[in-house]
Amino acid sequence: MKNYKNIKNFDDLIELEHGKVGSSSRLKYEEGAQMFIISEMLKAARKEANMTQEELAEKAGTKKSYISKIENGKGNIQLSTLIRIFEQGLQKRIGFTFL
Repeated sequence: MKNYKNIKNFDDLIELEHGKVGSSSRLKYEEGAQMFIISEMLKAARKEANMTQEELAEKAGTKKSYISKIENGKGNIQLSTLIRIFEQGLQKRIGFTFL
């Protein structure tokens, strides 16, 4: 059983639940968190554009099933395809920050 008594902030909680930064458990958690963020951003942008998954897929030159996988946080995303979905499909530019 985990001890939550010494948790003072969110970082402490993440470390208790998923391990220290750089550990395999923490890396897996952070990868999933990033995938969730991307999926939510894509859903929000698509809905803001009043597009269905099928319409977005057609505009971006991919399949509806691929859009659905991304929006549901499943599978791997090719960076080039993600850029094409946002830029060609949704007319939105995307940027990346490396920390």
